[in-house]
Amino acid sequence: MGTPDFAVTTLAALVTADYTVVGVITAPDRPAGRGRKLQTSAVKKYALAHDLKVLQPTNLKDDAFIAELKALEATLQIVVAFRMLPKVVWAMPTYGTFNLHASLLPDYRGAAPINWALMNGETKTGATTFFIDDKIDTGEIILQKETLISDDDTAGSLHDKLMHLGADLVLETVAVISKGPVQTQKQPQRAELKKAYKIFTQTCKIAWDAPMNTIYNHIRGLSPYPVAWSHFVNGEEQMTVKIYSAQKEPATHHLPIGTIVAGKKDMKVAVAGGYIQLLEIQLQGRRRMKVIDLLNGLEIKKKSYMA
Repeated sequence: MGTPDFAVTTLAALVTADYTVVGVITAPDRPAGRGRKLQTSAVKKYALAHDLKVLQPTNLKDDAFIAELKALEATLQIVVAFRMLPKVVWAMPTYGTFNLHASLLPDYRGAAPINWALMNGETKTGATTFFIDDKIDTGEIILQKETLISDDDTAGSLHDKLMHLGADLVLETVAVISKGPVQTQKQPQRAELKKAYKIFTQTCKIAWDAPMNTIYNHIRGLSPYPVAWSHFVNGEEQMTVKIYSAQKEPATHHLPIGTIVAGKKDMKVAVAGGYIQLLEIQLQGRRRMKVIDLLNGLEIKKKSYMA
């Protein structure tokens, strides 16, 4: 059960390992793009290319879907980036249903664990497999694997690391379950857990008065999606700018926070403790581009700033 690219790698690993995949459950086709044409999920595309049976329920409690699911006679269900399941679904198989989550549970339960680990400046993260229960990401842990987060990792690069790490972990988990009995571990109960809340547009706005490292982590933790943004005031013109990549530049200065300092080839923003040098951005109404290319056709006015 899965929908995006992150789940395809796990499905492909199971197929390559010669497990019998009796069915693939994924999201319904949805209209997208200017033409509003129906788009199929990444998981569905892979499944169809490998002649796997596909189910696309809109209601996971629907009697017809439940009957179809039972007819598959799956002994184990594996969930990767899907939806919260009702008990009638997750309790159905003989060996249960387990989920792959892109964090070291119990920290970063929720919708955006990869983004928040980076935004919070973590130096390590990982993947966890756990048996699903009636709450979100709280079930008993089967296996975990760690990976380091480098200072130049983005949400995109960390996504790919965890995608492959997670696929390997799923294969190990299936092997453990097939040998049985499975030794699970209850998730530790701690007073303060780091959360992975769903990210909204306002969450992505840059607070330029924050510490330099916080701003840098915010930008890379949201790149390439959903992307950090700011208001850009250039003389009399104000627009929204998305910032895809940047660098830290520690320095001493006496400029107001948010002041833009631009040369012929570079553009940076004054922050506490130095500058954030902008490398790749997208101005409102324009395409994404490197700052050095943008500066060839854009005049940065005096007293321009980010807000």
